[in-house]
Amino acid sequence: MKIGIIGLGLIGGCLGLDFRSQAYKVLGVSRQQSTCDIAVEKGVVDESSTSLELLATADLIFICTPIHLLVPTLEKLTPYLKPQAIVTDVGSVKGAIVANCSRLWPNFVGGHPMAGKTEQGINAAQLGLFVNTPYLITPLESTPHFAVKILTEIVEKLGCQIYYSSPEEHDRAVAWISHLPVMISTSLIQACAEEQDLNIRQLAENLASSGFRDTSRVGGGNPELGLMMAKYNRQALLISLTNYRQNLDEIIDYIAGEKWQELEKILVSSNQYRDNFIQ
Repeated sequence: MKIGIIGLGLIGGCLGLDFRSQAYKVLGVSRQQSTCDIAVEKGVVDESSTSLELLATADLIFICTPIHLLVPTLEKLTPYLKPQAIVTDVGSVKGAIVANCSRLWPNFVGGHPMAGKTEQGINAAQLGLFVNTPYLITPLESTPHFAVKILTEIVEKLGCQIYYSSPEEHDRAVAWISHLPVMISTSLIQACAEEQDLNIRQLAENLASSGFRDTSRVGGGNPELGLMMAKYNRQALLISLTNYRQNLDEIIDYIAGEKWQELEKILVSSNQYRDNFIQ
């Protein structure tokens, strides 16, 4: 089986390294020739090109571009595809992407590997990034069974934990645990930056340690990715943001009113419930 990868950044690069380590032939496409050269040099792909025509012989193709380029990329790719070729993506939003891509190519299967790191780009690619991480596969009722089966078999070899859902269920769930934290983290950073007393702000910057680093990490990530999350998962994100604001207002009310028992209940409940999300 030949595997194609479009977009040789962090995720595409990691996929290439993993699949080549399992003796698959990997073909890579990037907009930049310099990225193509690095990918071959680092052993991420066997062959690389700036032309989608390279993927004419590929059996399974992962589109690893930014969200807003997924559909336009598939539009340009379809003239080169074999009739039985399977196409998937790695985008963090599924509803609109899966609907549009499935109309363009019947053998399209939505996917979302939930793995990453702070560093981006081909030079950050590493083996084993997906081990023990969730990988969501989001087929439609019309998605061919053989396409889902083959994608599942290939993805299993990454060592990840596979889950299935509809695109809409994916977007609602991911809004809570991925997209909402980005917006909360962003607002935290902005609030700190807007401290008017420069001495206090400087002291806070000097004292910031692991707690601030952990809670601010995703807000200090890729701005383009954050914008695409909000744009393409707008409705689900608004619901989660509204619920979060209601909870934050409740906490403000407890502190302002010195309702310490009520605040303690929330803190205890959160301490216990957090395990459900991170275990």
